Amino acid sequence: MKGFEGNKAVLPLIPEGSPFQGREPIILNILRSLPPGPRSIIVHHDKETVMEVTGGMGIAYCHQPVLNGTGGALLAAGDFLRQITSENVIITMGDIPLVRPETYRRMEDRLKETPMVVLGFEPADRKQYGILETNGKQVTRIVEWKYWTNFARDVLDALRVCNSGIYAVNRETLLFHLDRLASSPHIVRKEIDGRWRQVEEYFITDLVQIMRKDNIPVGYILASDEYEVMGVDDVTALETAQRIYRERFL
Repeated sequence: MKGFEGNKAVLPLIPEGSPFQGREPIILNILRSLPPGPRSIIVHHDKETVMEVTGGMGIAYCHQPVLNGTGGALLAAGDFLRQITSENVIITMGDIPLVRPETYRRMEDRLKETPMVVLGFEPADRKQYGILETNGKQVTRIVEWKYWTNFARDVLDALRVCNSGIYAVNRETLLFHLDRLASSPHIVRKEIDGRWRQVEEYFITDLVQIMRKDNIPVGYILASDEYEVMGVDDVTALETAQRIYRERFL
């Protein structure tokens, strides 16, 4: 995050003196909001601080050795997923602090109908979010913004539900498809240490298409509003999250 060298998951939701200092780290509110069960945090950047903030909570930590996408983070948690016995898994993001506990519970409830559930939302501005292509209550595909910007206007106007990046999945179904995800990297160009390189990345969104090929339905539910699933990407978003936290959680 620009202007902050640490891990933004430890930024405060209750500021004291500046937006970067205060109480109630983002990651703690996320953990409190999740349903009961074993927890794991995928760590990489400034992992020592994340582990210090969440220490003593019975958290398992999975190190992602290379920043190779959201799917890469999920693959880094493979051993944890195989060791636990929970029926279902929730995959959430460390910079989305305002998801309500009842929203996670609704996702779990929807798993009674489909083995995977995507948390969608309907923003006023679709910006660069991924978009859900749907058929009734099911997701047929998640389309990244660089592809949907080329859609015909009438098609694009009908696609209003965006992807929050938060998912619930039946654990056995997820484990069965992890190898398929691991064998499907994307080659992307990224600037690393001032040089442009081609690197392999893995996207959780690919799970939707992988499961659809196996005729496994993927459902979705909607967040209450776009603020519930907002990511903390810059100072303005952080200050907005801090304001909404005061209004909704205190």
